[in-house]
Formats: sequence, structure tokens, C-alpha cells
Amino acid sequence: MTAAQLFQSALASLPEIVVITGACILLIFGQLVRKGQEHFFVWASVAVVLIAALGTFMLASEVRPAYTGMFVADGFAVFFKFVFYLATVLTFFLSRKYADIEGIGSSEYYVLLLFALSGMMIMASATDLLSLYVGLELMVICTYVLTGFLRREPRSNEAALKYVILGAVSTAIFLYGVSLVYGLTGTTQLDGMTAAVTGDPLDPGLLLAVVFIVAGLVFKVGAVPFHMWVPDVYEGAPTTITAFMSVGPKAAGFAVILRVFLNPLVAASDAWLVVAVIAVVTMALGSFVALVQDNFKRLLAYSSIAHAGFAIFGVVAGSADGIASVMLYLLIYSLMNLGIFGIVIMMRNGDFSGEIIEDYAGFARSHPGLALLMLLYLFSLAGIPPTAGFFAKFYVLVALVERGFVMLAVIAVLLSAVAAYFYIRIVMVIYMREPQRAFDPALTPLVRATLAFTAVGTLGIGLFPERFLRLAQGAVFGG
Repeated sequence: MTAAQLFQSALASLPEIVVITGACILLIFGQLVRKGQEHFFVWASVAVVLIAALGTFMLASEVRPAYTGMFVADGFAVFFKFVFYLATVLTFFLSRKYADIEGIGSSEYYVLLLFALSGMMIMASATDLLSLYVGLELMVICTYVLTGFLRREPRSNEAALKYVILGAVSTAIFLYGVSLVYGLTGTTQLDGMTAAVTGDPLDPGLLLAVVFIVAGLVFKVGAVPFHMWVPDVYEGAPTTITAFMSVGPKAAGFAVILRVFLNPLVAASDAWLVVAVIAVVTMALGSFVALVQDNFKRLLAYSSIAHAGFAIFGVVAGSADGIASVMLYLLIYSLMNLGIFGIVIMMRNGDFSGEIIEDYAGFARSHPGLALLMLLYLFSLAGIPPTAGFFAKFYVLVALVERGFVMLAVIAVLLSAVAAYFYIRIVMVIYMREPQRAFDPALTPLVRATLAFTAVGTLGIGLFPERFLRLAQGAVFGG
């Protein structure tokens, strides 16, 4: 690599360099900040993300390949990176008070979130299976540690252990698929695999490699049959980390899926039927099992599985509009899911955890404004108009119908009706039950700002959905 190429590569990856450098600096400063001044890390971490976001915006005007084809800064990556920035900054805001209550507000907490962010950014820009693996591992290793950050909580330790073991297995499966691809095609670059799959029929060994790679990736988004870690990890992890994992790493997993699944490696195979089955079974399992959940975090875990299944329907569509619909879906899902988790996080105060659904009985009587926000987020998750969640699902369904997958669209609508029941059940508890306790939510200015932003986003996209869809389409067609 020449000096000019090295400079261009460093420029293309400038946002990643900013985040990693900032995380390293904060790690060092963490040893110098006195106890009780941990709020410094919130604003310092937000500043690092904002600088990276500015760099990303400045680089968004053109496609910039880097590192001999292993990395690219394009419109597709830029869109996902802003979703990651949004998820990370809002997680910082939600963590300020919660971290003090749980006693986890150390510098390492924020540093690990920044390193996880850098891994997600690399995943969005990776155009080689090896660079993808580097980003993937950087992200998941940090989330392993963050899951077990409540060191005195047995369920947090259990969740982290399960996550590590199952995550290691999925990574091994993914790497085996990568090794098969390299052995059969002589390359690990996504573009370089195109020539290897133009033949008919497809090499059975290459098809097996696709299966292994798919298995490794669907684990990261919590799709069936690799969903079993999601409920336990979501319940055991600190609630702020659960909120972060439900949107950031999930969006990063879909960013990779969209790059890999829609590559000719898969398009030339018969994998679309398998992907459709995964979508249906994932959404069905998430929707039906969520019906019997009493723990709010476990219910949102199965809700996350169901939403992953719905997003995979957009992958099945396989068109550019299908890609754009999934991208918009993930943006909207990030806003409404961080909003509902923000409510759960602020309820953690004193001895009250706010994790049991029945604990919210009569919440509308004492806090009508917060109850109205919960209503907004729950209706959006259910896909009820005019919230953004309705249009998130609508555009995925349009992409399916345009490609002729009418039956899949009908199945998706029916399963969405099932999923709507458990969201409405929570609304009934909030509005139609008598209060069982007094509520004292930890409603700090940063939590207020987070809830206001997510509420405006959830309503704003619902009122002007076409503008945001064009933004996603521009990232696909122009990226």
C-alpha cells in the first residue's frame, strides 16, 4: 500500500479512528478522575461520538474504498453509522442516573460502549469477511463484558456466561463458513466472490459455506434458531445495556446481513426459501411466546425477536426498495425501543426495579404524561397508525408485494396482529388497573431529553414517512 493509499484509507476510516482514540484516552483519564465526578465521562463520551458523526457527515459525499477493498465509506455505511451514533448517545443519556443507582458508573462502562460502537461502525463498512470479523468481535466482546457489569447480581453473571458461550459457538460457525468460502473461491472479499457463483448449479460446498455464514449472522440479530440467548441476556444485563443491545448491535447485524445476503453469493443460491422460513418462524415464536411474559424486559426481548423476523421479510424481498425498507425499519425501531426502555430505566429508583408488568398498574393516574409516552411507544411497536412503527412495517410489506411474495406479506400482517395483543395488554395495565403502589421515577433532565427526542422522532417519522424513506433509498441507490 502506497503512502497515498494509506492516507485515503485513514481518511475513509477517520470516524472509526476518532472513536477508538477517544475511547483509549478516556480509559487513561479514568484513572485520574476522582470518585463522584463520573458524570465527566458522559459528556466526554458524547463529545467523542459527535466528533465522529461530524467526520462521517463530511465524508458522506462520495464512495471511498479503503484498505485494498476491505473497507468502504459509502452512503449505506453512513446511514447505519448515524443509527449507531443515535443509539449510543441516547444510551449515555439514559445511563447517567441509572449507573449511579446501580453503582456501575465507572470509566470502563463508557469506554466499552465506545469500543462496541467502533466495532459496529467497522461492521457497517466492511466489504471483506475478515474485516467484518474484526468489527464483529470488537462489538461482541464489549457487549459480553457490559452484560455482566452488575457483578453482584447472579442473573447478570449468568446472562454474561450464556452470552459468551453461545456467542463463541456462533462465531466459530461463522469463521468455518469464511474458511470454506476462501478455500473454494480464493478470496474473502464480497465483490470478489461474485465470479465464483455465476455458474449453474452452485457448488454444494459454497452453498454449505453460505449456510454457516448465515447461521453466524442470524445469531447476532436474535433470529430463530439462534434466539435462545436473547431473553436471558436482556433480563440479566443492566437495563441500559439491554436497551443498547436491542438497537445498536441488532442494527449492525442487519447491516452485515444486507451486505452479505444481497451479494450474488446468496442471490445465485437457493437460500431465499431458507431466509423466508427463518423470517416466518422468528416472528411467530417472538409474537406467541411474548404473550405469556410477565417480566417487562423478557417481553421486550421476545418483541425484539419478533421485530427481527419482520425486518428479515425485507431481506427476503431482495430489491433495493427492500433494503431501504429494512434500513428505515431499523431507524424507527431504534427510536421507539429506546423510548420504551427509557421508561423502564427511569422507573429504577430505590428498591423498585420496574421490570414486572403488573408493577405499572394505574401508572396513568399519577403520571399521565409518562403514561401517554408509553402509549405512543407501545402503539408504534404494535404498528398502529399514525406512529412511525406503522410505516416501518408498511414499507416492508410493500417491498414484499412488489416482488410477488403476497403470501408472506399476509403472514406478516397476521403475526403483527398477534404481537399487537401483548403491547395493548400493557396499555390496559397502565390505564385500566388500580394503582398498587406510589411511583417515584428517576426523571432527570437527560432522561427527559431522551424521551422527548424519541417521542418526536416516533411521531415525526409517522407524519412524514416518505422523507425518511427517500433518505434510506438515497443511501442504497447512491451508496
